[in-house]
Amino acid sequence: MSFWLYILKGSDGSYYTGHTDNLEKRIAEHKHNIIPGYTSKRLPVELVFVEELNSREEAIARERQAKGWGRKKKEALIRRDWNEISKLARSRSEKA
Repeated sequence: MSFWLYILKGSDGSYYTGHTDNLEKRIAEHKHNIIPGYTSKRLPVELVFVEELNSREEAIARERQAKGWGRKKKEALIRRDWNEISKLARSRSEKA
């Protein structure tokens, strides 16, 4: 069974990060306002990133990681720009 990390972009330009074991169903639920909450207030939403993972635990950990990232780092992830992600991680640790 596959699990998925996904990022949606809302109509206001904000990002929503989630995980699921049924990507098509979950995205349809967001797009058709079946899930109340953050995305329901930012319709329409667009799927901008998907990553397949091997276990629910891995998906949850990855979701938590991505939710802790700032906008620039999430956008680098969406572009799959691993150099920029690394650069942003280093610059943040230098500020701490």
